[in-house]
Amino acid sequence: MLYVDTPTSREFDDLNLVQSDVCVSIYLKTTPVTHNIEKSRISLGNMVKEAIAQLEDANVDKRRIWPLQELFEELLSDTQFWAHQANSLAIFATPERIRTYRLANELVESVEVSDRFNLKPLLRAITFSHTAYILAISENSVRLIEVSGTLPAVEVPVADLPTDVLSALDQPSISDRASSDRIHGGGLHRVRLAQFARKVDAALRPILKHSDHPVVLAATQPIESTLRSVSTIPFLETSIAGNTEHLSEAELAQKARPVLDEHYKSKIEAFHDRFKQGTNANRTTTDISDAARAATFGAIDTLLVNIDSVIDGYVDEETGFVTFDEEGDAKNYGVVDEIARRALQTGANVMGVRRKDIPNQKELAAILRRPL
Repeated sequence: MLYVDTPTSREFDDLNLVQSDVCVSIYLKTTPVTHNIEKSRISLGNMVKEAIAQLEDANVDKRRIWPLQELFEELLSDTQFWAHQANSLAIFATPERIRTYRLANELVESVEVSDRFNLKPLLRAITFSHTAYILAISENSVRLIEVSGTLPAVEVPVADLPTDVLSALDQPSISDRASSDRIHGGGLHRVRLAQFARKVDAALRPILKHSDHPVVLAATQPIESTLRSVSTIPFLETSIAGNTEHLSEAELAQKARPVLDEHYKSKIEAFHDRFKQGTNANRTTTDISDAARAATFGAIDTLLVNIDSVIDGYVDEETGFVTFDEEGDAKNYGVVDEIARRALQTGANVMGVRRKDIPNQKELAAILRRPL
């Protein structure tokens, strides 16, 4: 079983705001197969030694290093924690606190020491988490299914969620006219379905309103169109068609994955279309130095960054001028990661992708709010 706890957008924003004299970011390859996890623990031990060595080389006060070592030693000794892992582990530590996230994505191993966290690889897990909800609904059944990475799909218990249209409306028949004598023909059926849809929407709202996960609708007509017309839930445009009453959670998840793949593909394609249009208006860049200045002054609208590499250096806090370094130490940081951090803080949409998804296969590509 794959154990996943991908950070929410709010948690990511909180990490993005952290600045300290000591920030250690580690991305580690792990495995859900418990008897094979020892290799990952050994790798983490070596990464921690590397991070400590960087801090010692930078003459960081030992009273700041010791608490950090203790936090990592406690993590390495937690047998229960290591027994429940996914494909990657992200660790963010200061001398005061350590945070871990188990990820379904397979990320490149790295250790970064700086005054801020290296969050760029984590963007991939947020951008393309493959975690989603499926609302499977018909006149006879309603289920909310959670699909999480490669975890088995499970039905989510929802308070006050109607089980079917008749019980939701407390009617012996969906066409009962006792209280609707003025509505004739198929109009009454549409009214009843709309009432049903609103009750479903109200029950789901507390769960879905704070979620970043896409929601896939699995329904037949006319329930699909009715629900889309009255619901506050931002369903994906593509639905799972057909009667899903007798499909298992696993079968629904299998049908949802092509919908999610198409959703993520469309996000990248939409960026490329906008990038091409923006290039004609001098409102795009793939240059790191230009992007750093744009991010510093809040000029980035949308940004793609390559999650699999680190370019060490500094970005001036006031001007955005970039100074590149040949290798990492406890003082510098990933400049593309810093560009992403500043872009996020000014409201930009930032997506972590592979290099092949970036125009001209660069380290980044930015669509700007105004011409350079």
